[in-house]
Amino acid sequence: MVGLISQPLAADTFLLAQLGLDAEQGGVYRLLVDRPDSEPKDLVLTHTDEESVTRILKALVDRGLASVERHAEGVRYRAASPVLTLGPLLESRRAALHRVEHLVTELAERHRTAQSRTSGAPVEVLSGSAAIRRRLVDMQRGATHQVRVLVPAMSATSVITFEDNFEEVERESMRRGVTMRCVVARTWLESPDSARLVAEQAAQGQQISVIEELPIKLVIADDDIAMVPLDPGQEETGEPVALVVHGSGLLTALVSLFEQYFDKGSRLRDTGAAEPAENCGRPGSPDPVDRRILALLQVGLTDATIARQLGMGHRTVQRRLQTLMESVGAATRFQLGWHAAVSGWLEDDQDLT
Repeated sequence: MVGLISQPLAADTFLLAQLGLDAEQGGVYRLLVDRPDSEPKDLVLTHTDEESVTRILKALVDRGLASVERHAEGVRYRAASPVLTLGPLLESRRAALHRVEHLVTELAERHRTAQSRTSGAPVEVLSGSAAIRRRLVDMQRGATHQVRVLVPAMSATSVITFEDNFEEVERESMRRGVTMRCVVARTWLESPDSARLVAEQAAQGQQISVIEELPIKLVIADDDIAMVPLDPGQEETGEPVALVVHGSGLLTALVSLFEQYFDKGSRLRDTGAAEPAENCGRPGSPDPVDRRILALLQVGLTDATIARQLGMGHRTVQRRLQTLMESVGAATRFQLGWHAAVSGWLEDDQDLT
């Protein structure tokens, strides 16, 4: 084999071997690229013979790496385009290496998890977006009872977006009967796109509480495991790092933190729901549009934000609210909200539980 390949071509032949060409095929193909329309005898090097080269050329033709033309004086071979023939092989190898890399990362993560559990350590450390995302999805898919989530103000970067998480995990989890409880920062309702997303999640059955600000991201699966960023600011400037917290006093504290914020926030009601039968016939009860306005007003949105979300004019919202206030004799919006609560306009059973 060595005699078939000249020394300057040895390195190239080794690289071609990574694409599935053996040393003989790689050497002859490399020569044929530089010598188109060659006869077998033109590719014979020291210590090789024409019969061996012919056998290798036929193998290259069978693999689509070369073409052959027959003439009266003999046969001539031409190398096929490396881009067209070796390109797909390169992409295949690249994809295979990517899968191997993914497997190694997954095995390393599983090894770290197993070691942590064996040692009884209450906290694991995860580095990198891929590892954090994978573990976050696994946590939620493994939940059997409920998943609790704190979602702070929107960030420029995230290992998994609010929308992606809903599509990839949460929708399926709710189908399995897992209760999804979420506290979101109010800024999520100030953008029409994100407001529609939150409304869709509420319509799907999520329990959503809205609050002015949240200090940190948090995901808790059942009462067994939680994940928090080690340094929230690191997500913006470098590789993110997260803590996975197992059953411990720390996990108990995180559960308590979630419950405090959930209770403190305002429940987001199904603003797209039709008027319930018991309210439709109740004298003085608002129509469905007014109920939607009241529901959004209850979670602290401004008139302008409510107008954008419901697709109506700013003055229309203000006029409707003023009419509601006059109809119940309310001098302030606070009084209007109180009257809506005691009158059952926004019943608790309208919460998306």
